[in-house]
Amino acid sequence: MPEAVIVDAVRSPIGKRNGSLAGVHPVDLSAHVLRALVERTGIDPSLIDDVVWGCVNQVGDQAAQIGRYAVLAAGWPETVPGVTVNRACGSSQSSFDFAAGMVMAGQYDLVVAGGVESMTRVPLGSGRDLGRPFGPLVRGRYAADLTSGEFPGEDFNQGVGAERIAAKWGFSRHALDEYAARSHELAAAAIDSGAFDSQLAPIPEAPGFTADEGLRRGTTPETLAKLTPSFSADGVIHAGNASQISDGASAVLITTPQRARELGLTPIARYHCGAVSGADPLMMLTGPIPATQKVLERSGLSISDIGAYEVNEAFAPVPMAWQVELGTDPDRLNPIGGAIAVGHPLGASGTVLLTRLVNHMRDNDIRYGLQTMCEGGGTANATIVELLR
Repeated sequence: MPEAVIVDAVRSPIGKRNGSLAGVHPVDLSAHVLRALVERTGIDPSLIDDVVWGCVNQVGDQAAQIGRYAVLAAGWPETVPGVTVNRACGSSQSSFDFAAGMVMAGQYDLVVAGGVESMTRVPLGSGRDLGRPFGPLVRGRYAADLTSGEFPGEDFNQGVGAERIAAKWGFSRHALDEYAARSHELAAAAIDSGAFDSQLAPIPEAPGFTADEGLRRGTTPETLAKLTPSFSADGVIHAGNASQISDGASAVLITTPQRARELGLTPIARYHCGAVSGADPLMMLTGPIPATQKVLERSGLSISDIGAYEVNEAFAPVPMAWQVELGTDPDRLNPIGGAIAVGHPLGASGTVLLTRLVNHMRDNDIRYGLQTMCEGGGTANATIVELLR
């Protein structure tokens, strides 16, 4: 079976809601990172077998098969196809898993995976006014909880899920806020050290936009304590210990070692293995725990073999519960901050995390890295990559 290797990974700086990327159409934002990938690697885009593109809210500016139109907007040959994937917050991580799997199956030998989300232009939940999500059979299955008064609008709700996780694992508001402040502190250190500079694509519409702009320097548990809970009056989840609403795009080039040699490319990392799992759709955000256990079993590695973990910071209790259950080294968990500090552009976040992870591994000579993301409906992806030295 062929191996799948990552040749390069690039992303836009992450824009905050109504920030520097608000005026950039998500198709064009996608095109900018695709162009950057070609410019950085020197490949002929006509050789690319497919572009597998994640996007969550596929309405409005993000409707009409955005993966295909991103290819055309990038100016690539019309012969290059594209497809759009939605696995909620894990969309572009699934894009990466799917693309790597096709390379390993021998169906593709040069493919791009990535994703985009403009949460400014296409707000979270767009399109719900066109119908009633989830359907009567699912609602009937979970009716006892959904009609209990805990879930706003009797809908599945990630915020309520985060509150349930905090209660189950006994995380106090102060502990969650300490974790959130840590995310800002680590992200600030990474930005100031230039750790992200080499992975950022230029955005022509925002020429001065060169760093993730959601960072709030000087964030402390004391400043976060002033914020009002978001989902219940006596709750512990609020805007400061949850991921930020953001805009962004990211892309990864995947091929085989042989094809990389033929094209004069030097891979960064090898796709080791991946897994996806399902969990309770009411608590919703605990999926990274079984997904990680599954991918570790598949890989033959132990958690102690992994030198860095990117666990998406959808809400602070998600990585905190994951860490408790996996018994991980806290210094290896999100060592350069996360979505609480810099944002979570839904469809782009999977390959944003991957871009951050492989560059951190290369900068620090870390052999194995793992990333995992919770997703709407209780699913989760987990992926392990290996640095090529």
